[in-house]
Amino acid sequence: MPATLSFGLNFVHPLMMWSLLAAGGYAMYLGIKAKKVRTGTAEQRKALLPGKFAQRHYLWGSALLAFMVFGTIGGMAVTYLNNGKLFVGPHLLVGLAMTAMIAGAAALSPLMQRGNLIARKAHVGLNMGLLTLFLWQAVSGMEILNRIWENR
Repeated sequence: MPATLSFGLNFVHPLMMWSLLAAGGYAMYLGIKAKKVRTGTAEQRKALLPGKFAQRHYLWGSALLAFMVFGTIGGMAVTYLNNGKLFVGPHLLVGLAMTAMIAGAAALSPLMQRGNLIARKAHVGLNMGLLTLFLWQAVSGMEILNRIWENR
């Protein structure tokens, strides 16, 4: 693989993940609005219904799941292509845990649609944990990117 292509691929994963972090924040906003539609007063619900927050939250969550899985595998693939090995450390292990968390949270959707409160709370807990870990990953990922930049 040409060196410039290999070096450029190092930036695809971080850019994608920073975009997904922002999209995750937006999905959380939509989820909060969807909850207000379910639990608000009749007047609040009437005002919020045209926003279709639950449907938009579901679509954004589905897209996040897909892109996060591809981004995780893509980041591992680029690391392997560039180095001939994976670096098993906190960034990789937390990234894999996050991928499992978002898959678990998405898998709870059918139960939540049937009104299961425990599934809803688990979904929220998994996703709040995911976003917290995502913030840490952003910082640790920038440290890794800085090392790659310095060693170019």
